[in-house]
Amino acid sequence: MQMKKVTDKEFQKYGRVLDVKVPDLLRRLEETPCPEDVIYVASAPELEACEEFTAIQDSIFGGMPIQIGYCNGNNNTLNAVEYHRNSEINIPLTGAVLMVGMQQDVGQDFTYDTSKMEVFEAPAGSVVELYATTLHYAPCNLQEDGFRVVIVLPKGTNTEPPVLTGASEEEKLMTARNKWLIAHEESGLGADGAFVGLKGENLKL
Repeated sequence: MQMKKVTDKEFQKYGRVLDVKVPDLLRRLEETPCPEDVIYVASAPELEACEEFTAIQDSIFGGMPIQIGYCNGNNNTLNAVEYHRNSEINIPLTGAVLMVGMQQDVGQDFTYDTSKMEVFEAPAGSVVELYATTLHYAPCNLQEDGFRVVIVLPKGTNTEPPVLTGASEEEKLMTARNKWLIAHEESGLGADGAFVGLKGENLKL
């Protein structure tokens, strides 16, 4: 796969880079753990205490309640894709790789061909907005010592799912609140009840 940059025009259908500086948030991110695998914390009080919290909530999310967490560790495999009903903000400390696709390419049966995914480098400190229709999952390593990435989402996202009624077939993709997920069979996520619908190679960097 050819790796592009989030500043390239090819990224514009997936998101954009915001002209926002968050030095205190990045300083706090540097103190979070970076394990050998991947850890995700939806809401981290130490990050939400940053000086930029109100500006992020008001200017980027239009005053809607938000949560600031992180996804840290080491990863080089796709395994799954997810989407939300809103944009997600990713802010890497020292850089990360984002594998992304378009929700519009998901089939009527909720399957998705991984050959449609693209790979982009997000440089250190960049504030990257991923649009609601952008398929994504855990970041991947840009450097050998792993990644630390701030994840900003509407408050409550990725917490316990609501009680589902079967009103929509899409409900079978929901694994958490405001989180619809399509897994690859090689990921092992199907054993936990995730919908297995990624077709093709389980992409690796």
